[in-house]
Amino acid sequence: MDITTILSRGVDEVIEKSHLEQALRSGKKLRVKLGIDPTAKDLHLGHTVVLRKLKHFQNAGHQIVLIIGDFTATIGDPSGRNEQRPVLTEKEAKANMKNYLKEAGKVIDIKKTEVRYNSEWFKSKGMAFLIELTSKFTIARIMERDDFQKRIKDGRDVSMLEALYPLLQGYDSVAVKADVEVGGTDQKFNLLTGRKVQRRYGMKEQDVVTVPLIEGMDGVKKMSKSYGNYIGLSESPQEMYSKIMSIPDSLIQKYFLLLTDVSEIELEPLNPLKKLENVNFNPKAWKEKLGTEIVKLYHSVKDAEKAKPEFDNKFGKSKGEIKADFELKKNPGSYAILDVLVEGKLAASKSEARRKIQEGAVTLNGSKIKDVDVSVKLTKGTLIRLGKRFLRIV
Repeated sequence: MDITTILSRGVDEVIEKSHLEQALRSGKKLRVKLGIDPTAKDLHLGHTVVLRKLKHFQNAGHQIVLIIGDFTATIGDPSGRNEQRPVLTEKEAKANMKNYLKEAGKVIDIKKTEVRYNSEWFKSKGMAFLIELTSKFTIARIMERDDFQKRIKDGRDVSMLEALYPLLQGYDSVAVKADVEVGGTDQKFNLLTGRKVQRRYGMKEQDVVTVPLIEGMDGVKKMSKSYGNYIGLSESPQEMYSKIMSIPDSLIQKYFLLLTDVSEIELEPLNPLKKLENVNFNPKAWKEKLGTEIVKLYHSVKDAEKAKPEFDNKFGKSKGEIKADFELKKNPGSYAILDVLVEGKLAASKSEARRKIQEGAVTLNGSKIKDVDVSVKLTKGTLIRLGKRFLRIV
């Protein structure tokens, strides 16, 4: 893995770039840290952006350190939150992390990864440690972070536990002697705090590499299970491919750059200016390629080859109208429109169905549906249309 790729592809910012570049060129084997709190039961493509950056370092021969924050998960990372994150019990955190290594292993080589759990050092430390750690920082500096300032301005509370979180994450870097820490752009405050904690403990400061957050299938909010706009690593090839086909065209280039190994030269036609020049630009064809690449990464070449024809068979060809008859699972009555669109195979997911309604692309017997939460009355012969696809109730 060349140094330019490590420092540029899928990277938002490097602190300190000149120092890290010099370290990479020196031939020194660096200790590169990533911490993940098990706040949910599985990982999605959003998590792979930072895991792939970790893989870049691993491929270049450096020692990557994956910290599972089983202790810090019981506090809750406040990064990017406009309200307090629910506190997890130890039991909940343990249940959530069961699949983490298996799923992370789809991106990085777990056998060559130093896997640590931060309960290793935090559980054995008492009040004296906490007093020592907190004495090295001021409340003023901790409260400088933007998300805290916003919550205070809006009259929302910031708990003392949340204020402690960046210090504890920073101490993880001390515990594993990190030379580099990688994380999403929303983690910048925590990563920089890690540098300060290391300095207070007489260590050299880690360099920091931040990577962009990716939007989910709705194209608006960051990919998250809580928003229902995620693509999970354990989903079937068909689910993965279908969800990729439902993303907005505006995300195609970003997904290719952050989620695949396709070269930037090959992706040149996706440059906005190039797209304007090319009257024959076909976003559907690029989505098909993107879906195939991602299914290859998390399943197999064979699964990727089968995904497109199965999708076409399920959702129809792009030319002409696609018709489907839909048999109600219960007696005629009121049905949530999102359920009908998904069960009737007009949309691959509820998030796609919601987006299409908001775009004004869904009609019921010729009348446009505007409310994503509406329940519609279905009887024999009812016609629902989404773009060129439609279904008739039988």
